[in-house]
Order: sequence, then structure tokens, then C-alpha cells
Amino acid sequence: MANVATRESWSGRPEEEGGPAERTPLLNGAGTPRRFSSSALFRIGQLSTVDLGDENQEAETELQSMVLKEVTHTENLLSLKYESLDYDNSDNQLFLEEERRINHAAFRTVEVTRWVICGMIGILTGLIACFIDIMVEQLANIKYQVVKSNIDMYTEKGGLSISLLLWVTLNAVIVMFGSLIVAFVEPVAAGSGIPQIKCFLNGVKIPHVVRLKTLVVKVCGVIFSVVGGLAVGKEGPMIHSGAVVAAGISQGRSTSLKKDFKMFEYFRRDTEKRDFVSAGAAAGVSAAFGAPVGGVLFSLEEGASFWNQLLTWRIFFASMISTFTLNFVLSIYNRKPGDLSNPGLINFGRFDTDENSYKYFELPIFIAMGAIGGILGALFNALNNLLTVFRIRYLHRRCYQVIEAMLVAAVTATVAFVLIYSSSDCQPLRENSGEYTLQLFCPDGQYNAMASAFFTTPESSVRRLFHDPAGSFNPQTLGLFTLLYFFLACWTYGLTVSAGVFIPSLLLGAAWGRLFGILLTSFSTETIAWADPGKYALMGAAAQLGGIVRMTLSLTVIMVEATGNVTYGFPIMLVLITAKIVGDFFVEGLYDLHIKLQSVPFLHWEAPSTSHSLTAREVMSTPVTCLRRREKVGVIVDILSDTTSNHNGFPVVENNSEKPPRLCGLILRSQLIVLLKHKVFVERESMSPNLRSLKLKDFRDAYPRFPPIQSIHVSQDERECLMDLSEFMNPTPYTVPQEASLPRVFKLFRALGLRHLVVVDSHNRVVGLVTRKDLARYRIGKNGLEELCLAQT
Repeated sequence: MANVATRESWSGRPEEEGGPAERTPLLNGAGTPRRFSSSALFRIGQLSTVDLGDENQEAETELQSMVLKEVTHTENLLSLKYESLDYDNSDNQLFLEEERRINHAAFRTVEVTRWVICGMIGILTGLIACFIDIMVEQLANIKYQVVKSNIDMYTEKGGLSISLLLWVTLNAVIVMFGSLIVAFVEPVAAGSGIPQIKCFLNGVKIPHVVRLKTLVVKVCGVIFSVVGGLAVGKEGPMIHSGAVVAAGISQGRSTSLKKDFKMFEYFRRDTEKRDFVSAGAAAGVSAAFGAPVGGVLFSLEEGASFWNQLLTWRIFFASMISTFTLNFVLSIYNRKPGDLSNPGLINFGRFDTDENSYKYFELPIFIAMGAIGGILGALFNALNNLLTVFRIRYLHRRCYQVIEAMLVAAVTATVAFVLIYSSSDCQPLRENSGEYTLQLFCPDGQYNAMASAFFTTPESSVRRLFHDPAGSFNPQTLGLFTLLYFFLACWTYGLTVSAGVFIPSLLLGAAWGRLFGILLTSFSTETIAWADPGKYALMGAAAQLGGIVRMTLSLTVIMVEATGNVTYGFPIMLVLITAKIVGDFFVEGLYDLHIKLQSVPFLHWEAPSTSHSLTAREVMSTPVTCLRRREKVGVIVDILSDTTSNHNGFPVVENNSEKPPRLCGLILRSQLIVLLKHKVFVERESMSPNLRSLKLKDFRDAYPRFPPIQSIHVSQDERECLMDLSEFMNPTPYTVPQEASLPRVFKLFRALGLRHLVVVDSHNRVVGLVTRKDLARYRIGKNGLEELCLAQT
């Protein structure tokens, strides 16, 4: 059985065989949490190792046997490689002094700057969306014109196998370029990026997720994926692209380019970056669908784990600017300046209320379609989950991932060609029959209806299924297309390419929804007046997308804004709610499944419902590595250099001999690194009174890529110096008594966006530390409350 540690993950490259990743120490087993004696609950100036008395010898033997155990992917795991973000500001003396120096006018300037940044996020996100749309249109036009002329030529004189070979080769080569840059340059750019952004906004640090290199690979990769004919869309990756833009602009510098513009230095912290990333994700949705309100709701429902009222207006502003920028630039590109009729990358077209209105007795039919969408979405997610596990185990090498992407591109082109070749569904040419109509073996003046679904971009296919008049597609054509496209889309999602699942889901749902409407009209001639196929295609698209991604509120508004018709708001809402309820009965949403497969310590809205019996003492991490208020530099360096206990937060205790001493603050690894780098030692300050004192700017300049401890040289004499942590530690860290229940600890931790929560006894003495992984490892499973294993994958 393959080791889970060898998989390709969001965080970077797979470990080599036989490397350290195969030695997967499980730090918390799934059994009863171990209890330690009071002497083992804390360490001052020592590493976090358990003293081996007689009472703990058995526990240590068990731990050693667990280290040697091979961890297979069938086990429920949480990865130790993911760190948390610091969404709670450190109220140390430096921070408070800076805040006190800022007057009311300066605070107003900061607030205005936030609005300016949101406007810049919207403009740049809209321009990126324009670039993607124009490049896809131009390159796809060249590809389809070449293939179309080749098919037309060989239809007359025979030899269509050459056309098939040309189509397959073009698709495979184009997708190869897209997969190569993702696999070898930036693996985190694979997929839509929505699960990664959800994790970032939840407080999990996903390496490289908001870097400039990721944005470049994402944009280029999605262009190659869509032009290469894969069953993907370009709308989903826009959310990731907007988030990267927001993270970059808000910091006023590029760490990738090593260029600091000396702007927006006040916002160089995780709390501010999180809020701007929320705005970037909303701007991405707005640019993709022309739905600014839907973008705000998407960021609230699917993305942001923390929200405030002031943030809502700024995010809406960024969304409006994004869709306006896209609309304005595309109007110039289409040589219709000022004609703002292209609010998003996907335009569903307007649904005429008179022709497409619905009757009250159709509501049960819509609910039934929602149930079908939920079942099909659950099947899609379950199959994709199995396929992703297979990829994790056996396709972790980058060359295999590129080959698989090329194989899927070749198979997609082959399936499309065979279906078009064997289809006898010929329809008369109309004014809006499409850009790349294929006649093939149809009579003059007619075109192949199957080609109108496969031989074009997915967005064009969705519009045709929504708006083509009744009789444009035979039921056999739609049925065959739905069946094969379902498996192609399922196989495609999860490839090492930049791609989204929104448009394939909409296209799949529109196909079976239109088929559903055609079948309704076959029952009775009286139903023809209200059973419009386009209307049912819209409901099917909403049901399928809702059944896969399990969004309700935001998706309802996105669909209403994209169609330009509020009349369908209520039936779309019914369809989406039904799809979510039915789908959740079988399996989780697609994004949640992929988050779980990557073993990310994601915190949901609430603690597990049956976890009230657990207390903070049972879930906390022990023993705790504590530092004294005045600590030796050598002790700090040894603690930070220890690779077996890569802690990021250290409680600070009083300098006395009391066992255990009282808590007086909390300091982070990143702060200690900066202090060591600038050699903020007590002896140096006493010898040089005029020495420049450390400012908050020094910490912001080092953010977010703090140097590793190995890069900081400390001499033997400096190791004997003392470091006073009083000015830099957070003197008011959040604490919780050890008797507090898990739901109460969970609510405090998640609502405040904490990274560390200190557990104290009745005398304010440190007994443990609660981190994200301590809370995320408790989940509701098939047999009730389960405790996941923690592994160094």
C-alpha cells in the first residue's frame, strides 16, 4: 500500500521514495488521549519532550511503535505540515504605542486607503479576466477553424481519420503545455483554487497559494486547458486569481520579484491580508459571472470564515469595479465602446419573462429536478473522490501527471469526434446556429447538432442549450452527450491543470435539464405551452452545480444575475436547496472532499455535535515549551532549532522558581526570529544606550517570509546573553480554563481567528496549549465522534 506521505499536495513537491516522508510519526492516536503527570505538563527553557518515569514508559513505547507504522491513505489523517495564520493581532507594547500615535485623521486615511486598495483589486482582476477571455477566444478560434476546414476537406474526399488525428494532437499538445507549467513550476496552481482559498480564509497557511508566480501559472494554465478542449471552465480559477491579486496589491510589494514599493506597510499582517483576499475572491466571481452581489455572497458563504459589517461594503465595491472594468474593456475589444453588455466571462443570455415564465404546478417538478441534481452531484463527487485517491497513491510523479492530462485531452477529442461522426441528428441552419458548425454527412443547409455541443467552447454550448428553440436537439443526442460528458468532466477535475468545475457542471446540468423538458412535452400536447426546454435547461444547470459544490444562497444570486431575470429566483432557490439536502445525505461537497483528501486542519462553523463530553484538558497539546520573561539567547536558539518540535507559539512565564509558574504573555516564533536577527539583547542595550530600538516596521518588513533560524548566526558569547521579551510579547493572550468543554473552546478559537489558545488552571498557571490541529482532529464519522491521527506527511 502506498504511503500517504508520497502524494503530491497543495504545499509543493512529492517526497522522494525512501525519504523522510515515509517515516510518519503519529503524534496523536485515535484512542483515548494520554494524560501526563503535572510535572510533565510544562517545560521552561527546555524542548517539548516527555520525561520518562515509570508511569510514562508505556506511553513512550506506544509512541515509538506508532512512529514505525506505515500510514496508508485509507486512514483519516490531519497533516502537521500545514501551519496556521495569525488572524489575532498581538497587542504588545510596540503595537499599542503605534496605535496611540495615530490620530483620528490618520485613521481616516487608513480607511480611505482600504477603499483605494479594493478599487485597485477590482480593476486588476477585471483586466486579468479580459486577458483570459480574449486569449481563449483567439486561440480557440484558430484551433477550431483549422480542425473545421480539415474535417470539411476530408468529408468530401474521405480520410476523416486524419482529421481525428489532427484534433487529438492539437488538444494533447496544448494541454501538455498547460500541465507542464503547473506540474513543474507551481503545483498549487492546479484545479480551480477555490479549496485552497477557502483554507486560507479559514486560517490555514497553504504554501505559495497567493504568490505572483502562482497567478502567472494560473492564468496561462487555464488558457491552455480551455483551448485544449478539456471539460473545464475558466470561471473558477478567476476566484483564485482575484485572491492572489488582492494579497499582492494590499502588501505594497512583491516578495517573488524582491521589489518593495514602500506602500501600504500598515496592512502587512495576516488579519488585513485576509480581508483583502476576501475582496479578491468576490471580485473574481463578479468578473466571471457578472454578478457583484453574488460575489459578495460567495465570499461570505464559501470563503470567509470571519466577517464584519464594514468589510461587506468594501467587498461589494471591489466586485462592482471588477465587473465594470471587464465590461468596459470588452466593449472596446468588440468595437462597441460604451456598450456595456458583457458583464462577465460567461453570459447566459437574457430569459424573456413572457416566454419563459413558470406555473405554480411546476414547482414540484423543479424540486424533483433538484433531487436528481443532488443524486448526480453526489455520484460525481464520490467517483471523483475515488479517482483523486488513486492519483494520490499512484500518480504522484510529475511526469505521470502530465501524461494523464494529455491522455484525458486525447480521449476527450476522440469521444467528441466519434459522437459527431456517428450522430444523425441534423438540424437546419439558422442565424444563430453557432460559429463552428459542422455539416459532415448532413444535407446542404443543415448542421450536425452533436457538433454544436462538443465542437465549441463550453460557454457557447451552455448558451445554446439555454436559448436554442425547441426541436434543436434530439433526445438521443442529449442523452448520449450527458452520459459521456459526465464521466469526462469527472475524470478531468483533479488533473494537474488550472481548471474550474463551474462551467462543466452547468453544461452537464443544462443537457439533462433540456432532455427533461423534451420528455415532458412528449407526455401530452397540452404541456407544450409551458414546458420550455430552455427553462428546464436552466433549472438542470442549477441543480447539477448545486449538487456538486453545495452552494445555495450565493449560487442563487449568481444564476439570477447571470440570466438577468429575477423571476427565476424562487425556483432556482428551491432547486439548489433540494440538491444540497439530497447530496449531503450521500457525500460531502466537492471542495470539502478535496480539502479532506489533502489532510488540511480545516475548522467548520461549529464543533462536532457530540463533543460536549470532551474538555480542554483532554484535547490540549502537552507538554508546553515555555519561555521566561527574561530568557537566555542560547535557550531560545536551541528551542527554535529543534526540528522535532516545530512550535510557533510559546507562553511566556514569570522569572521565578514556582512550578509551574504563572502565565504573563505569549510570543510567536516569527517575533523571536526578528529579535534574534536584530540581536535585541539586554547586554547590548545596556552597553549602547543610543542603539536604535526595534520598531513594528521591522517586523512588517520581515513579513511574510521570515528567515529560518538556520540563517541567523549567534556566537557562543551571544548565547549567554539575555533577551527581555516584555516589550514584544502579547501580554493579554486568550486563555481558557482546563475544565472548559470542547464546543466552548472551539467557538472561542474559531470566532476570534486564533492560532494559539493557552489552557490554564485556577491559579493562571500554564497546563497546555490548544492549536488548530487539536480541534480539527475531532470529526463526526460513521460511528459517531472520531479522533483523527496527526501525521507528518
